[in-house]
Amino acid sequence: MSKRRWRPSLGFVLGGGLAGTLVISLAGLVLFRYLGPEIGYRRAAVLLGLCIAGATAVLGWLLVRLLLRPIHALQDYAAQVQADPRGDSAPPSHFGTKELHATARSVMEMAKVLKDRESSLRSYSDHVTHEIKTPVAAIRAAVELLEDGVGLSDQDRALVEQVGGAGRQIEAQLGALRSAARARDVRHVGSSTLAEALADRKALLPAVHVGVEDAYKPLPLAATGLRIVLEQLIGNAAAHGAGTVDLSVRDAGGARVLRVADDGPGISDGNRARIFDPYFTTRRESDGTGMGLTIVRTLLQAHGAQIDYVPDAGGAVFDIQFAP
Repeated sequence: MSKRRWRPSLGFVLGGGLAGTLVISLAGLVLFRYLGPEIGYRRAAVLLGLCIAGATAVLGWLLVRLLLRPIHALQDYAAQVQADPRGDSAPPSHFGTKELHATARSVMEMAKVLKDRESSLRSYSDHVTHEIKTPVAAIRAAVELLEDGVGLSDQDRALVEQVGGAGRQIEAQLGALRSAARARDVRHVGSSTLAEALADRKALLPAVHVGVEDAYKPLPLAATGLRIVLEQLIGNAAAHGAGTVDLSVRDAGGARVLRVADDGPGISDGNRARIFDPYFTTRRESDGTGMGLTIVRTLLQAHGAQIDYVPDAGGAVFDIQFAP
């Protein structure tokens, strides 16, 4: 069993520091009065100055050890967890006061709980997607055999087509679920520009015209992540009948904002509150998964950004605000 270490309270450290400063000042005045006549006032001032500087350095070292270093250690630990949530982050080795120790333990326990919860959800989603692959493959094979068969009535063929469509929809949902998990796990740390993300614009979406303003303004997201965001938003616009998507970058309130606006039919008032909900879609009959905007929001939130729908007279407009 490890020996429990004594840790001073924050009030004791701050009060001791203030009291020590006061005692040093008063002691210096008293000693200067009595030492001056004995060894000379100049020598007394130099000697007391050195003593006061040494005592102040000791107090400063104690404050750094008990306050500043533990705070920096906790900040470094939080940065490690944020940069690699699935990795084994080294816990702080210096805790300082009782209050900082309690805060650090709470942060570490919270990080562990969140990591365990993420691992459980990831394991469950991986298990579900793996297990469903087999019956989906069986459904696809059965549909192909039935479609190649003869003697099916029109009603039977309609039923086979419906079963095949259900199988394709399940596959699409599984793919969307994997994409959502990757959007949360993979880190796209860095910066990039719209020009970098749209370098292969024709391969991205050849049927949509993309207009770009301020193509070389840096955005605090790596090109891989920015490309995923643009693919989802531009893809949604194209799927809903838009022919043009305009991208622009501006600064607002110290933050950089990316606006994505299309000339499609827009989003109805009744659907606006649900567009970021998982699996909500108005294109279920055309194999829409309802996960595109969820993937975008999950990826952006994991990198300190947020996306909001902006009500507009025409088309759908989204503002992506990156943290300053």
